[in-house]
Formats: sequence, structure tokens, C-alpha cells
Amino acid sequence: MPPLVKDNGKVPRTRAFLVLLLLLYVLGRILQLYADRVPTFLIVALQVLPPAAFALLHGSLLYRLRGILVFTALCLGSGTFFESLSLRTGFPFGHYYFTDLMGPKVFQLPILLALAYLGMGYLSWILALAILGHKTEQPRGLRLILLPLIASCIMVAWDLSMDPIWANIDRAWVWQQGGAYFGVPISNFLGWFLTTYVFYQAFALSLRSRTALPLTPQLWRLAIFFYVASAAGNILLAAQPSTVVAVTDPSGRQWLFADILHATVLVSLFLMGTLALLAWLRLPHPDLAKMPNPRLFE
Repeated sequence: MPPLVKDNGKVPRTRAFLVLLLLLYVLGRILQLYADRVPTFLIVALQVLPPAAFALLHGSLLYRLRGILVFTALCLGSGTFFESLSLRTGFPFGHYYFTDLMGPKVFQLPILLALAYLGMGYLSWILALAILGHKTEQPRGLRLILLPLIASCIMVAWDLSMDPIWANIDRAWVWQQGGAYFGVPISNFLGWFLTTYVFYQAFALSLRSRTALPLTPQLWRLAIFFYVASAAGNILLAAQPSTVVAVTDPSGRQWLFADILHATVLVSLFLMGTLALLAWLRLPHPDLAKMPNPRLFE
């Protein structure tokens, strides 16, 4: 492992701004409990814009500005292409349409949704990097394939936690034929995996011509905290009071409101939480410095 970058006058200020972005995101997740008193667009913006800004800033420290711009272009390009394709053909996600909840659209696709790909896409990539051993050199061999696969699985775990709520409770988008997973079709998650794998694999291949910069463990942990905050925000929804007993998807099938929330809590706690914990444990830790660090997937 290359030596960790040392703090200079710029890094502490950057870290403070990254913490501020995390706190703004946490605020957005708390405000979702007051959706009847807070503008919905503000809640959505606070859940999308801080992670996207975090990705650009944190990514510029890890991959320099040029590297994170490559990641951004691949991420937004892949997400926009497959979302637009599915809106018109049903492939790869399924047949659906967006409501006005997420604000302005370009060719039926909300701008904030595209930015959501960037924020959570980058956080999922960082968790995958940490799980595979906190390495910054160019991915080679088996790692070149495993890194995009694991990052895609982490991204799909996030979608599993939030899609039924955003689709069938908040109505940010509508699945026209419903689906088996609380009104969401299984094709949606396969589509998410395909979409994210395409840009993760492309980015992994692009890294063969550049080396990432080493970061302090604190900067790595901030990204993991962000992913944990997303899971915690999902769990927080269970505390949201509601008089709604059931929701009906466009196919006419009814789903219990409580069942959707309980599924979200379980996925957030046991799937997203486990992935975050695994990433955390793979990072250098003072208390674990004397413990053997297995060299996986090298």
C-alpha cells in the first residue's frame, strides 16, 4: 500500500467541506419526516445534491480533477442512456415514467435523478475499493473485474432499499405494470446492475493509464459514513407517522405500507449495513494495526 497522503493547509479545509456536505445530506433525511411541512423539492435536492458534490470533491482528491470528470462523464452518460432507453422501450429497467416530484426534466428524465447516479455511484465505488483492500494502484487481473462487480452490487443494494418507497409511497416514478418487489419489477434491479456495471467497468479500464492518489483513512471513512447515513435515513422512515394502511400499484395489487417500510429497514440494516461494515473493517485502524491484514484478490 502506498504511503498515506499527509494533511497540508488545503486538505483540512476540504475535509471540513466534505463533512458539511454529509451534514446537509443528514438534514435532508431528517426533513423527510416532515414532508407535510417542508417543500418536497427541497427534501429531494438535499438527498441528491450533497452526495453529488461530495463525489466531485472527494473524487478530485483521489483521482485528481481529470479522473473524477472521467468518472462523472461515464456515470452520467451510462445512466442517462439506459434510463432514456427504458423510458421509450422498457429495456433494461421496465416500463415506467417519472412524475413531477423530482423537479425539472430533460427528455422525460429528471436532472436530479441523473445526479443521484453520480453521488451514490461514487460512494458505492469507494466501498468496493475499501472491501478489496484499500488500494490505489491501477486495477489489474481479477481485481479489474471484481471491482466493478462489487461496486454494482453495492449500488443495487441501495436501490433495493429505496425504490419501493420512492415509487409506490412518494410516487416519484410509476411502474406502469407494477412488480413483484412491493410494486417494483425485478427487471429494474437487473437494469440497475447492468447500467452501473457498464460505467464502473469502463472507469476501471480507464484507470490502467493513471494512478490514484493515497488518502488518509479519515477521508476514506467519510465516504463510508455517507453510505451509512443513507442506510440510516431509510431506517428513520420507520418512525414516520402515517395514516396510510396500504398502497396500490398500477397493476391493481395492494401492498401494506408497513411491509414496505419493514423491507426497507431490513435491506438497509442487514445488506447496506453489512457492506459498510466490511468496507470499514478493511481500512487501516490503529486498534487493529497489529492484526494480520489478509491480502485478498491481489
